[in-house]
Amino acid sequence: MGNKVRIPGKRCISLMNLEQYGWNKSFEELFLQYAAEGCLPGRVVVHKGEFHVISSVGLLHCHATGRLKFLAAGAENLPAVGDWVAVKAQPGESSGTVVGVLPRKGRVIRRASGTRTDAQVVAANVDVVFLVSSLDDEFNPARIERYLVMASESGAAPIVVLHKSDLAIDLDEARQIIADLAPGIPLLVTSIVTDEGLEELRAVLRPGITGVLLGSSGVGKSTILNRLVGSEHMRTSEVRETDSHGRHTTTHRELVLLPGGGMLIDTPGMREIQLWGDGPGLQDAFDDVEEIGLQCKFTNCQHDTEPDCAVLRAIEDGLLEADRLTSYRKLQRELAHVRAKQDVRERMLSKQEQKKRSTELKRIQRRKGL
Repeated sequence: MGNKVRIPGKRCISLMNLEQYGWNKSFEELFLQYAAEGCLPGRVVVHKGEFHVISSVGLLHCHATGRLKFLAAGAENLPAVGDWVAVKAQPGESSGTVVGVLPRKGRVIRRASGTRTDAQVVAANVDVVFLVSSLDDEFNPARIERYLVMASESGAAPIVVLHKSDLAIDLDEARQIIADLAPGIPLLVTSIVTDEGLEELRAVLRPGITGVLLGSSGVGKSTILNRLVGSEHMRTSEVRETDSHGRHTTTHRELVLLPGGGMLIDTPGMREIQLWGDGPGLQDAFDDVEEIGLQCKFTNCQHDTEPDCAVLRAIEDGLLEADRLTSYRKLQRELAHVRAKQDVRERMLSKQEQKKRSTELKRIQRRKGL
């Protein structure tokens, strides 16, 4: 296969050992059952129709086996970018099949766009989530709040990135807005034009650390990645003079190994940020509201008309913004609606899972002649 392989339309990737992609003893232990079956470990670096998996023998172009698809309880159990997978491949071949997915250590997940109640894994096995928002006319604190809830559900550390600081009208005001809606969350201010904050961002991505860029179309995620890589790795379009935006060109998720170590996953811009989770992410993202709420007279206080509500009192005293509570209530209602749909979905999946297990047991019995 040579010492380099190429993803179609991308630069060459050198064949490097898996430790550079985050492989460690923990994953090695999880892989033992697959090793006994003669499988290779690998990490999904691109998912675009097929899976591009970096392995110890190089880059493999893979498809998931029918059995893996059949046994998956839902789309969220199929391979995603960042996943460590078990692959079967013939010696000397550049293709293979994914037969298993190792348990994830953190994942960024959202409700799939549209009306379906399905989960979509945006990135798996991530350590840091960079929530990118541009400082031009598209600066939207409400979207950042939603991204914070999504990031908090992932188990990864969130960092807010205010990009295009060279276009900021009032940087100090933007900083204060983020401090109010994301207390305690690290904040980076960056610019490709001035290189502000890029070294600080790069320093977070130490060897073995995986980060993911989340944000709307046109905020500059791919441009940040290109600067960190040092080349035009992700294709971007010319910036329009009318509104300072480039047309969004990233159409798939990709994990990129950075010079000097660390990895970064670029993602397409999200038109819809539909949340998915059981609530802890909301509590983490609004821990200021939650903490004040502990002082309410009633443990199930809805912070509406109840007497002795500490949250309403904090708003009256100027200790909490009213908009903060409004956002909290809105997202709380949304997650309650999603949970209700999840319950219905899980009951249906449970029935499907029982049928699958019965079918698999019968197949094994037939194979053994029982």
